[in-house]
Amino acid sequence: MLQKLVIVGAGSAMFTQGIVRDWLQWRPAGSWELALVDNTPEILEATVRLVRYAVQKAAGTLKVTASVDIREALINATVVVCTIGVGGRRAWEQDVLIPRRYGILQSVGDSVMPGGISRALRMIPQVLTIAHHVEELCPTARFFNYANPMTSIVRALNKHTELRVTGLCSGVDETLRYLARYTGVPFESVSARWAGINHCTWIVDVRSNGASLWPTCHRLLAKSQVLRPELLGRMFWDEGWQPSGACREDAAFSWELFAQFGAFPAPMDRHVVEFFPERFRDGQYYGKRLGEGAYSFEACIAHGDRIFHRTIELGKSLGSQTADIHGLGGTLEGEPSQLIEILENIEQDRRVWYSVNVPNHGSVTNLPNEAVLELPAVTMSEGFWVPRFGEMPTALVALLLRRLAAVEATVEAATTGDRLLAVEAMILDGGVSDYDVAVRLTNELIEAQKQYLPQFS
Repeated sequence: MLQKLVIVGAGSAMFTQGIVRDWLQWRPAGSWELALVDNTPEILEATVRLVRYAVQKAAGTLKVTASVDIREALINATVVVCTIGVGGRRAWEQDVLIPRRYGILQSVGDSVMPGGISRALRMIPQVLTIAHHVEELCPTARFFNYANPMTSIVRALNKHTELRVTGLCSGVDETLRYLARYTGVPFESVSARWAGINHCTWIVDVRSNGASLWPTCHRLLAKSQVLRPELLGRMFWDEGWQPSGACREDAAFSWELFAQFGAFPAPMDRHVVEFFPERFRDGQYYGKRLGEGAYSFEACIAHGDRIFHRTIELGKSLGSQTADIHGLGGTLEGEPSQLIEILENIEQDRRVWYSVNVPNHGSVTNLPNEAVLELPAVTMSEGFWVPRFGEMPTALVALLLRRLAAVEATVEAATTGDRLLAVEAMILDGGVSDYDVAVRLTNELIEAQKQYLPQFS
């Protein structure tokens, strides 16, 4: 069987390399074509050269093609993956740095608060355009979204298209691995229940061989030493630093939430803090400031720029004696995606659990049916099956309902160009409490990114 996997936004080099690494590891059955699509020819050319080189070195049979024309690439596609970033890192900088001038500090700015809303306004129309091409040219293809803000994008896709859409993120998996290390159990023994929205998903139960790990977590938490400020807010990509695993200091706020709610949030502090701006006045986070001393946003952007430029350098050098695909940006380590193993498990009708972002459809009985939630799902030949979760605790439902209301307003504002609705989304989100500030900030963000926001002209 011929499988044609199309990556739209293939210039996200680390993600693309991760997909190729996984394909070379799994070597799925059948004939495969990987079609790379990006609207920036320079990074597309470098990425395709890097990928072809790696496949050749590994004696792989993966056919690799590239195009700046998405419609050409989508012909005969069986799987479509969206990983675009409209405006790239320069637009992302504006998402975070413009609100910072208003005293609003963010550690990431890609999901919620003003940065996440700003990103959604330019992302949603472009993703919908891609989806409409898919509906026309390959309507039976499986559509996976990795782009952020995940919840708003998947909600827009389900509201405005007929595609089978699944949002994928490795945050829950990484958090479960963290909890396994924290409690000293093999990850392979772990099972769990969770529900929430992407980047703020609540693990309500986690077990090892059927025995709850929460008593162990409470016991270890009670014995924890005083928080060490020098460990707080360190970025996982800081040079020479690796996550220490079983230590409270890597997720101080997440452990506070666990103590308060009896559930652990994924994917821990860097993302989760943005869902609780009221708890971090002026961005203060354990003696540091979010996006600056804690989870430096500028360092994150610089890291992305290094990968971009290094990928281009490697693409130019491949075939020479100095070529080194194991340098920064050239390794096929990539970002974890799980995509290839998911596709293989679906094809082989294997029952394996993953975390997916899909419409609720009654799984969580006290949240709206149409709400896009991050939930456990098991692979099968038909795709994913999501079991009934039941009721979530009332306190967590209250937190999620506010966020889901902001998502609805954001999606509507992005698709209609309604500025007042965009302002209301800012207020509903909770990142801005002053209405006049919300108006000024919304207008400034739209003006700064007007080239990507024709719906607001």
